[in-house]
Amino acid sequence: MDEQKALSVMRELVDNGQLTDPDSARGKLLQVAAHLFRNKGYERTTVRDLAGAVGIQSGSIFHHFKSKDEILRAVMEETIRYNTALMRAAIAEADSVRERVLALIRCELQSIMGGSGEAMAVLVYEWRSLSEDGQEKVLALRDIYEDIWLQVLGEAKRAGFIRGDVFITRRFLTGALSWTTTWFRAGGSMSLDQLADEALILVLEEKQ
Repeated sequence: MDEQKALSVMRELVDNGQLTDPDSARGKLLQVAAHLFRNKGYERTTVRDLAGAVGIQSGSIFHHFKSKDEILRAVMEETIRYNTALMRAAIAEADSVRERVLALIRCELQSIMGGSGEAMAVLVYEWRSLSEDGQEKVLALRDIYEDIWLQVLGEAKRAGFIRGDVFITRRFLTGALSWTTTWFRAGGSMSLDQLADEALILVLEEKQ
């Protein structure tokens, strides 16, 4: 998805109150939190660290969030909401099941490698740091995200492009796409779209 379309999706979510304006004080705090939680770890990141990174007093953070746990939950919830909306917009523009699978692969790679990459990593690696209540709320959003994947992969299976179990296919894809952060380099010999094309070849079979 091009940058202009992604920005349009973001603005719609902000206008609907589902996403914090990234240019607001709260939005900047969430971006800083994602960066620190990813690079320093949630447990080792203090409220003072967060406040210092955005240039405010520690107590001022609590005008936006009740606790550090609430900040962590907001980072996770907002990145899922945003990337779910991007996926929906992308598959809505796809004309075939093959293009819909490709659209989802592209969206996930962009979410991992792009601006929400740190928040996506926090979602994976700091999951257990959430409170039980926070886990339930984030999991409900994650289920919506995954259901989109399973619906499209199920469509691909019915069309004869996938022989195996779609849930297992999705699990393999999750691991494979996430692992690209360890070896793929933007600006190298392959673009992100070309990488998505290669992933599609691995996932979908040619119909007999």
